[in-house]
Amino acid sequence: QVQLVESGGGLVQPGGSLRLSCAYSGFTLDDFAIGWFRRAPGKEREEVSCFSKGHGHTIFADSVKGRFTISTDNAKNTTYLQMASLKPEDTGVYYCATPLSSCGYDYVYWGQGTQVTVSS
Repeated sequence: QVQLVESGGGLVQPGGSLRLSCAYSGFTLDDFAIGWFRRAPGKEREEVSCFSKGHGHTIFADSVKGRFTISTDNAKNTTYLQMASLKPEDTGVYYCATPLSSCGYDYVYWGQGTQVTVSS
């Protein structure tokens, strides 16, 4: 059974950092990609990043490139979204998901999301 659970959200000041976690089960990153998304108030969902270990690449949206990074802990079946130099426009609910395929395919399993608020 595929499950994804996000955690680590919260309130942070502009310019600050935050690390989100996505604990996954029922699949392995050796075979399938994992993506991070966010939905800001009043806006459509945006794909922030996609990590594909099998294909050896990580994709970032232009809006976060140079500020966000991805890391993984295979022993814990957890992937992390490290966010730095945060801006108010980074505010939103962040989700992790997997397409059970490589990046670029439709995402079929989603976590419940974690709220990130960037505000002074």
